[in-house]
Amino acid sequence: QITTVSGNEFLFQSDIDFLILDWFHAIKNAIDRLPKEQRITSRNLEFKLRKSSSIEFLNNLDTESKEPKPEHRKSLIFRLNYSASDTNDRNRVKSRLKKFISRRPSLKTLQEKGLIKDQIFGSHLHLVCGHEKSTVPKFVRLCIEAVERRGLDVDGIYRVSGNLATIQKLRFVVNQEEKLNLDDSQWEDIHVVTGALKMFFRELPEPLFPYSSFEQFVEAIKIPDNATRIKSIRNLVKNLPRPNYDTMKILFEHLQKIAAKESVNLMSTQSLGIVFGPTLLRPEKETGNMAVHMLYQNQIVELMLSEYSKIFGSEED
Repeated sequence: QITTVSGNEFLFQSDIDFLILDWFHAIKNAIDRLPKEQRITSRNLEFKLRKSSSIEFLNNLDTESKEPKPEHRKSLIFRLNYSASDTNDRNRVKSRLKKFISRRPSLKTLQEKGLIKDQIFGSHLHLVCGHEKSTVPKFVRLCIEAVERRGLDVDGIYRVSGNLATIQKLRFVVNQEEKLNLDDSQWEDIHVVTGALKMFFRELPEPLFPYSSFEQFVEAIKIPDNATRIKSIRNLVKNLPRPNYDTMKILFEHLQKIAAKESVNLMSTQSLGIVFGPTLLRPEKETGNMAVHMLYQNQIVELMLSEYSKIFGSEED
């Protein structure tokens, strides 16, 4: 998945590893060939996007630096800004603003009064679970249940993207309301539910596979002997924090059910690995090994799905 500087999102997907690498190198080479003077820094772009929609930004990007504003427009803006009130009026406004800011209740106070609710999307997993007094976020459970009720047989489930605007609407509802009915007609497109679930995991400040264990999982998947590789990954999984382990277990159990219907939904363990690999685990700092990491990410998820019972089962198993 690629997000451009203008906010557009594109999903490239294939089950063929060398084709994925070709895509990556083609995109990287295209970026490297861009003239340095035409590149836009992320800080400047972020500031511009905050002030306008991405459409407005695209329309204005090429024109904002062309001609200076006419003199009559400059003088008009000056008069509007400075001649509308005298110095005393401005000082009075400043004084009132200072009083308002000093009396403004804290975020904690607003949360205690229920005026601002704790966010689900974008919060740390352990904070969401702690607030809900559980080890698996309620939203994750609701999405899984909805998909298992009406999405196991859907072609391309989790691979096909839902309507982004509707997914964002669902995200807003989840963050603002305690009660959520995913069987409501506005969420009837199951790809919206799967899209929101993937977004939840993508927006975790620290992924489901913690940063501290990323390199260990990568080293484990490199082990040539299959039995040793499975045992190593099993040990790493068992040592994860409880919310991470329990959420991971219920998610992979669910994805196993998806893969079991491969003949209908065309989603194999390899396909699910491609979709969920970069979503569930990633390095804290991206390096030049991004393409290699992507392959390992996919392989780790694929192995954990194929060997679910051995990795998440009891010691006796």
